Amino acid sequence: MITQTQYPCAGCGANVEFAPGTTALRCPYCGHETQIAPATRQIAEHDWNQFAGLPRKPIALLAKHVFKCQNCGAATESDAISDRCRFCGAAVVAEVNPGDQVVPEAVLPFTLTKQQLREQLRTWAASRWFAPNGLKKVSEAESAKSTYLPHWTYDTRTVSHYQGQRGEHYWVTETYTENGETKTRQVRKTRWHHASGTVGRAFDDVLVTGTTKVTQGHLDALEPWPLPDAQPFHAQYLAGHETLRYDVEPETGLEQAKRKIAPAIEQDCRHDIGGDEQRVDHVDTEYHDLTFKLMLLPVWLACYIYAGKTYNIQVNGRTGEVAGERPYSTAKIAAAITAAVLLIAAIVAFFVLRR
Repeated sequence: MITQTQYPCAGCGANVEFAPGTTALRCPYCGHETQIAPATRQIAEHDWNQFAGLPRKPIALLAKHVFKCQNCGAATESDAISDRCRFCGAAVVAEVNPGDQVVPEAVLPFTLTKQQLREQLRTWAASRWFAPNGLKKVSEAESAKSTYLPHWTYDTRTVSHYQGQRGEHYWVTETYTENGETKTRQVRKTRWHHASGTVGRAFDDVLVTGTTKVTQGHLDALEPWPLPDAQPFHAQYLAGHETLRYDVEPETGLEQAKRKIAPAIEQDCRHDIGGDEQRVDHVDTEYHDLTFKLMLLPVWLACYIYAGKTYNIQVNGRTGEVAGERPYSTAKIAAAITAAVLLIAAIVAFFVLRR
């Protein structure tokens, strides 16, 4: 059994939940609100070198949480940090043990309400070309679940030593024969020179998803996130919302972060090389002042069933950006192709008749 928390309503005794768009816990029955206490600390970045030397269990070896509902007494097994009782729906929040896993340092609270979610889904569905008419029902998806997804952020100062080549264009005159006539033309050539040097830059909050349970491409489409609006972690923000436990280790996340910043470093190398063209043959990067933290980001997860197939949709719980799968209407596509063929035929016929 784990240490867990439920928040009873001061008005009627039922469990209260964090209300998106507010700084309060609200009772879903009597509407009574309790303000979340202002943060008494700042969001901290953890030194990577110190963290790397600490003993820690692999997240895959941790057992699932067993929530004991204080409302109905039922036990619910889950690997989430916060969830709902499977029997009465009461909100339950686990207290994360820092000896077993990395504790969230920051949370970006939900601001998008369920009503606003419906409006965003309705707008998204209406803007999908060649979608079946039934797609409009996605705005009524009852399976939508407000979920905090774990993300790693990394800060670092990089120093990169590169080896490459600088290309400089020059022009030469070439003679050629065309239809028995001798002609000349200007041809561009490139002269390559060895280049090497050192570049550096600072990276702040390089974001890496900490869960494999959602589609990465959809999450990428939800960016950018207003990370400066994040609040120091407080368990009350999770009440009434699901919170997934990370299953991507911070070491794996760091390697992904390095791959994300590699294109920016290469662009710096190209700029430093100069010339008309650049070739970057090798880059050796040092990472200094490396820090990280675990952050929880708000996403509405919804699904929509059409023709027996389930389509997943994700919505940014702050900006309302929508990303997801969608069905296609073969009838609409066929009609569009037919219309295009008829239009081309009409244009051809018009020019033929004019001749």
